[in-house]
Amino acid sequence: MILTPNDIILFLLCIAILLFFAKLFAEIAKKCGIVSVFGEILAGIILGPTVLGYIFPSANEILFPLEGNRRLILDVFSNLSIVMFLLFAGIESDLDAIKKQGPFSYKISAVSIFLPFIVIFAIVYYTPNIFGKPDYLDTNTYALFIATALSISALPVIAKILMDINYYRSDLGATVIPVAIINDIVGWLLFAFVISLTGTSNHVHFSFTTTIIITIVFTLFMLIYFRKFIHAIFPYIQAHFSWPDSIITFCLCVTFFSASFTEYLGIHALFGAFIAGLALGDTYHFKEKARYTIEHFVNSFFSPIFFGSIGLHINFITNFNIKLFLIFFLVGTILKVSASFIGAKLARLNNKESWALGFAMNTRGAMEIIIAIIAADLDIINSVVCVALIGDAIATSLISGPIIKKILSIKMPLRFYDYIDPKSFIYNPEYTDKFELLAILSDKLSINNNLDKEIIKKEVIKRENIMPTGLSAGIAIPHARIEGLQKPLIAVAVCPRGIDFQAPDYNLSHIVFLILSGPNHDLLQLKIIADVAKTFKKLDITKSKLPKSYTEFIAFIKSENI
Repeated sequence: MILTPNDIILFLLCIAILLFFAKLFAEIAKKCGIVSVFGEILAGIILGPTVLGYIFPSANEILFPLEGNRRLILDVFSNLSIVMFLLFAGIESDLDAIKKQGPFSYKISAVSIFLPFIVIFAIVYYTPNIFGKPDYLDTNTYALFIATALSISALPVIAKILMDINYYRSDLGATVIPVAIINDIVGWLLFAFVISLTGTSNHVHFSFTTTIIITIVFTLFMLIYFRKFIHAIFPYIQAHFSWPDSIITFCLCVTFFSASFTEYLGIHALFGAFIAGLALGDTYHFKEKARYTIEHFVNSFFSPIFFGSIGLHINFITNFNIKLFLIFFLVGTILKVSASFIGAKLARLNNKESWALGFAMNTRGAMEIIIAIIAADLDIINSVVCVALIGDAIATSLISGPIIKKILSIKMPLRFYDYIDPKSFIYNPEYTDKFELLAILSDKLSINNNLDKEIIKKEVIKRENIMPTGLSAGIAIPHARIEGLQKPLIAVAVCPRGIDFQAPDYNLSHIVFLILSGPNHDLLQLKIIADVAKTFKKLDITKSKLPKSYTEFIAFIKSENI
């Protein structure tokens, strides 16, 4: 294969376009409360034959050809991306969490994955045509694959859902995460078994039985003996080589060696990458900075490339079978949730926690998408089944969070910046007078929200005269109660020269929040004020570059990672 300059130019352009749109749609999805993977896949669907290929087929063929040198390079990038994603998934799987939970994790996991696996295998085996079995594949293998795909759980998505609802560190979270880790490990072992059984690899070096034995020995070696080696070698690397660069390089070398070995066995590189991640992430010498670097590089580059590329080569409209999707979704959800509920009850969880755990385990997310794509590449399934499984993965991920919140009666707290009126943001380096600033902020809120400005000014100044509202860390929170206000409103002023709000640390206030709330918002007002204080507690405003617009202000809060 010889790449021409034109190939290189178009390939780099295609990566730039794919990465941009995948990340853009991922961010939009997150803002809508949807898993980011959905946005990345949607970007690929729009850029692929489903949309762009239908509207502008010539442009689609130039940027994302279905064959040739650039298709081959993109496939290599996709394979590298999936290896990196599985490395990250393995690193995030805390094996110590399983030990701490002990028999509870094993009991729930065994029921939650093997019960639906056995039942789904039986159903598909006796009704293969209903589940879309290709003619060229034997029923046994296909039933095993579908049972695996509908029994697996997606640890990264489950962890994200629990974090979003503030349950990750709870007793329920401490139970769910170990169960999800075991589900992941067993799921990948089952998938490796299915791949070996099909003999679809182009480089089969061993018999089926030998491959399975070597795979089990390799897994045990990596998770028992190699973990000990990693635990011993990490301090040496950190002490004698540049950090964290050398640790990350070491991790990548281990991952690629492991991935190449499992690919050599004929069970796919992704399994080796996942096992390597499990072994590497299990030592406390693997510091947070190295984890952070790998996580963000994967999420910012490899994940968008892989999930975005899914839609480039499959037409999701012509290959979408609503009946098959609903069968996968209903059968998988009913059996997975029910089995997980039974397992949780056997572990003596209460009904609410058991149902919540069931829907958490039903989240198949990125893991089902990955095995569907790999299976399609290996001709275990066709494009119609692949699209139905991807749809099932997205659907189960979308419903889990809202259902868990409903079951546990969780009301998500809004942050203080959710109440800020963007049109009532002020930046002015000249302001130094407290009451002049309060009058201007009152005017802003009254004009933008059709309120009586005189009443606002009067109440705000009256409250300020009763007790100063300056806080430590260069913040002030003047506030007032306004009759008829349906929800709190906040105006923000950034004053580089500082204004004296008589803060307890005697410092001037550089960021001022004017908070208006209704007469019945007592608790809500206190929560908003507490959130402001907590957010800025660790930030030295005087040493920061202050934001000059509302957008910069929101970015300022998030980028400081307060």
